[in-house]
Amino acid sequence: MKLFSLENKVAVVTGGNRGLGRAIALALAEAGADIVVVGRDEQKNQQVVSEVQEKGRKALSLSTDLMNIDAIGEMVGTVVEQFGKLDILVNNAGVSHTQSALEISEKDWDKVMDLNVKSLFFCCQAAGRVMKEQGFGKIINLASVAGAVGDLGISPYTASKAAVINLTRSLALEWVRLGIQVNAIGPAYIETDMNSEALSNPKVRGKIIGKTPMQRLGESDELAGTVLLLASDASSYITGQTIFVDGGWLAQ
Repeated sequence: MKLFSLENKVAVVTGGNRGLGRAIALALAEAGADIVVVGRDEQKNQQVVSEVQEKGRKALSLSTDLMNIDAIGEMVGTVVEQFGKLDILVNNAGVSHTQSALEISEKDWDKVMDLNVKSLFFCCQAAGRVMKEQGFGKIINLASVAGAVGDLGISPYTASKAAVINLTRSLALEWVRLGIQVNAIGPAYIETDMNSEALSNPKVRGKIIGKTPMQRLGESDELAGTVLLLASDASSYITGQTIFVDGGWLAQ
């Protein structure tokens, strides 16, 4: 459908070499976008690059340390140099830390907040500067249901994702007159590499499934429709929103 077409668009996906990031990158490519896969593991990046190229789209791997603010600027500069523009940014890179709030160290807290919030903001900023000159851009941030409700044992993560939701609103308001739309997606529990250890515990897995109205975990591919909505002209009047893909989690 033309409304959802991403032909001639250039999309950057951070954390794009596995899990949700890989699924998002492939969905965008399927819709016609050329893809920049950003991740620290070059070998995994190249695997996704090959998959994108098999779909007939151009692809580039950038092994970028997103904890380095200067490197983020260089990343965006390389994208513009190679493709001439940057239409879509998906901020998917993130990390969690599971531990009692009474035991969290400053180092643990900073690791989560620095990647999930600080680097995400500076990715938005670097892309936003390019999009301002273009007069157009779509930014999609990965939030979480954990940013809307509390959860046990992941206090830095819940705080970081709440920050992402409100940062999305603020950037949307500030940049709307520049032609830049900023939205977020808030998944519930989706089986990925990041949470595989926790979900391998039958008790934890059963508790999460039991709390999910759809009575199952989500799958990475189930974010594709929402990503395509927010990346395409189909969302031309949507900005500052977080769309929750949560199996009914927040309806309770």
